[in-house]
Amino acid sequence: MELQQLRYVVAVAEERSFTRAAERCFVVQSALSHQIKALEREIGIQLFARTSRRVEPTPSGVVFVEAARQSLAAADRAIAEAAAATGDIRGTLSLGVIPTVTAVDVPSLLARYHKAHPEVRISLRTGGSEQFLADIHAGRLDAAFLGLPECTPPTEVATEELSRECLVAVLPASHRLARRPHVTLEEIAGERFVDFTSGTAGRAQSDLAFQAANLQRDVAFEAMTVDLILGLIRHGLAVALLSAHVVPDGDDLISVEVRDAPRRVEYLAWNDFNPSPATKAFLAFATSHHAEHSDGATTDSSVSSL
Repeated sequence: MELQQLRYVVAVAEERSFTRAAERCFVVQSALSHQIKALEREIGIQLFARTSRRVEPTPSGVVFVEAARQSLAAADRAIAEAAAATGDIRGTLSLGVIPTVTAVDVPSLLARYHKAHPEVRISLRTGGSEQFLADIHAGRLDAAFLGLPECTPPTEVATEELSRECLVAVLPASHRLARRPHVTLEEIAGERFVDFTSGTAGRAQSDLAFQAANLQRDVAFEAMTVDLILGLIRHGLAVALLSAHVVPDGDDLISVEVRDAPRRVEYLAWNDFNPSPATKAFLAFATSHHAEHSDGATTDSSVSSL
């Protein structure tokens, strides 16, 4: 059994096609098929059910593919560790990024990291903080930028706090409250809201604040992208509670201070149990990058512990 055979098996399982798997592995289909058949003969197990139009793993194949992924990851880790011993950082970095990161300029950070370690393959994922926490804990993600309510700090992962801020009310410029210097949750509770999907951390920070104030609100729209949320506000369909840093300058959207606003905390999180060389290097870069771009002031909108 060879590592290349395992790579072929994983490719076929993911592509559900010998042709596409061969293209992905930069090999002719006949050679890939021959290697998989040779592997099946060697281990005495049929890994794939095949017809002229369909390919899928057998029940035994499903188990084998998962073990093959783990073996390939272990082999890649061994190479990366050996290279790191000579100062050469390589391997992979899987990074989760929520849609509302404001404490760190992620593209700038990754550009610097890539320039220093061009052999590291970076895999970016967007999504919610809760899933990222689960994936870090399970080893499916190396690190992630999170945004959580102040009252629910992350657990079971290593973290650095990046910033802390109060959300603001984001209103269309024509809104009756748009010229007010500040509002309260009670004054906006009767508005129609757009917010992140129910059950997500981005949504929880506002839900918890309204619950604590014993207020109900109407969340008429749910979205998982800031652009869509801002677009709905811009057209007068709703209002929202967001970080002031994600609201663009202009005359069509107004940010208004909320006296009893929800408080949000951003974190960089990772699994500190034997992180890979690529992850360690990224954490060092993230710490340095944030320190350089932080003004060092302890304010309500940015309290850094890096």
